[in-house]
Amino acid sequence: MKKKILIIDDELSIRILLENFLKKNYNVITKNDGMEGIKWMEEGNIPDLVVADIQMPNLDGYDFIKNVRASGYYKDIPLIMLSGIESSTEKVKCLKLGANDYIVKPFNPEELDIRIQLLLSRK
Repeated sequence: MKKKILIIDDELSIRILLENFLKKNYNVITKNDGMEGIKWMEEGNIPDLVVADIQMPNLDGYDFIKNVRASGYYKDIPLIMLSGIESSTEKVKCLKLGANDYIVKPFNPEELDIRIQLLLSRK
């Protein structure tokens, strides 16, 4: 059975790119912002991994990480954060909050795919 990957990004182009690139190996679900992602998970859906943007409306990436890590059900789900900001401070903040990885946009989808495979193989 294909592993389930939840993509959360308010940019439609990124969601489409990632879905098209990852759908041959994974079952891909896309959501527009952190709030939609949390709501989807609270409905009983547990992804194997989440790729989420940091700058999003309603619930940003930082609060998304906090919510997931504070939850008994989801705290072990690997999280890869996407950001348009190439800053060591941002990266450290995400990792301290509990993200497993951090990728700067624009990124190579193949690199993301390899990082996803690495995280899933450790689970």
